[in-house]
Amino acid sequence: MAEKNSKRTWLTGWDPEDEDAWHQGGRRVAHRNLVLSVLSEHIGFSVWTLWSVLVLFMTPETGLAFAPGEKFLLVATPTIAGALLRLPYSYAVTRFGGRDWTVFATLILLVPAALALYFVRQPGTPLWVFLLIGALSGVGGGTFASSMTNITAFFPQRHQGWALGLNAGGGNLGVAAVQLIGLAVIHTTGRDHPEYVAAVYLPLIIVVAVLAARLMDNVDAVRTAPKVQREAARCPDTWWISLLYIGTFGSFIGFGFAFGLVLQYEFGTSPVQAMGYTFLGPLLGSLSRPLGGRLADRLGGARVTLWNFLGMATGTTLLVVASLTGSFGLFVGGFTALFVLSGLGNGSTYKMIPGVFARRAEVAVTGGADAAQAFARARRLSGAAIAIAGAVGALGGAAINVAFTVSYADGSGSGTPAFLSFLAYYSVCVLIIRFVYLRQEAPRASTAPDGIREASRA
Repeated sequence: MAEKNSKRTWLTGWDPEDEDAWHQGGRRVAHRNLVLSVLSEHIGFSVWTLWSVLVLFMTPETGLAFAPGEKFLLVATPTIAGALLRLPYSYAVTRFGGRDWTVFATLILLVPAALALYFVRQPGTPLWVFLLIGALSGVGGGTFASSMTNITAFFPQRHQGWALGLNAGGGNLGVAAVQLIGLAVIHTTGRDHPEYVAAVYLPLIIVVAVLAARLMDNVDAVRTAPKVQREAARCPDTWWISLLYIGTFGSFIGFGFAFGLVLQYEFGTSPVQAMGYTFLGPLLGSLSRPLGGRLADRLGGARVTLWNFLGMATGTTLLVVASLTGSFGLFVGGFTALFVLSGLGNGSTYKMIPGVFARRAEVAVTGGADAAQAFARARRLSGAAIAIAGAVGALGGAAINVAFTVSYADGSGSGTPAFLSFLAYYSVCVLIIRFVYLRQEAPRASTAPDGIREASRA
């Protein structure tokens, strides 16, 4: 079993692939850290997507009258900032440890939450102030990368699809949670107190930070060799999967930020009506992410992701039809389906990452490389590739909002041009999976450990 160094509080000698150690206590340690990781990431996502709710309160009556393009820019800003922070956050957890970095990453959320609480109640506040606060909210998006990198070190390969899906899904639920809180605030206090939405999170941030400090562990297995992210960036698979993740997570977070505004400009719904629908899609999409990981564990990540993109293309076609015919029910139904499918795709796409690098390790072992070193390297590269894909995928959320900005800028009230661009991208993703992964899928090597062989089903 791993032992704790009291001076540095690091779990040393941690090996989740050791079956005896896993059953004698490793599983308990991994699940404890997973629960705290989910809580921190959940709060991070809520603060990150806080402006998807607050922007609905910004009306001429509140003294915050911004044009549609300005509002879409405001919700795109935290998306971009969160994407850019994911690579340094992923590296930081390998430098400072999962527990120590989780405590810091949670506490820093107090800054954008407190600023949002104050300025959203100040009529006449210029747009640049909100853009700055929105950029600061990006620290919530960064927690995803550090959390996912940390969790890969605790779980054996055969359980990583489920563990990563559960970790990310619990975090993604923060998107739905903040919208539910916004709905509760508007129903209990009216449209005059948006600051209450931010106020809810201040004590929660402190509680989660204290729990993480007391109950989480730093594990030496999460440490990576210098320049490992650069090595992962040289691998073509990292970028192929990043393109796929733009289609899944980029859609999820982009739609999560924009759905309320789209309903307002497409069908003229009020803020109250919009928030009555916006929480459902992110909620179902978050719950479906672990299922996507579980299906990928059983059926293979590439196969599940292929069918997922075919479904997303169908859902987007429904949005085009609904937009052209003015069918509100079909529009909400199509969007909800896209949220669910993007959640499934998030889980299955991330499952592909450890599988791809494990398969590369198998090839190296059959060529005479040391098995232990080959699979240890695969784990390090998987963590780095997860960080890169997470950052690139989050930028897809900003692209979603840019597409909507262009679509609604002419005053036509139709998002059809944006939906057609999404349909084209999903079609490209189908081709990537079909011709890069399914056609070229290599047979699994018999030299790999059982857990690694199971994980290598990309």
